[in-house]
Amino acid sequence: MHTTSSPIPDSHIASSRITSSRITMSHLVSLHSSETSLEIPRKSPRTFRFEPFKPIRQWLDRIEVNDQKAARLYARLIPAQCPFERDILLFGKKVGHIPPLCKFNPFYEELVALRFRALCYLVDQCGEDIQAYC
Repeated sequence: MHTTSSPIPDSHIASSRITSSRITMSHLVSLHSSETSLEIPRKSPRTFRFEPFKPIRQWLDRIEVNDQKAARLYARLIPAQCPFERDILLFGKKVGHIPPLCKFNPFYEELVALRFRALCYLVDQCGEDIQAYC
């Protein structure tokens, strides 16, 4: 029997003795796994996500900008910042603020990305100065 106190039970030490007095990694793993209970993660139930705008979002993401006229049109039509954000002034003093409402637009991220692609096309491919669109 094993006389020194060890965090590993004697039964594990006796069963894992090797003739060359080395403990291999597989023995350590088997010792550790026998001491702790392994829980198998359970799959969470699949939740159904209703996304009626997903096809339009994907279509907007797939638009490739490869025409100078189209790139200029996208850069002009898609605003650089939310046009609805306003400060409410009364007698020259700020009494309220209307926050940007663009985040409520279900296509906001896709439209901003399209505008960015259009601006990048104008700069990289056409060599155009985009200061007028900012």
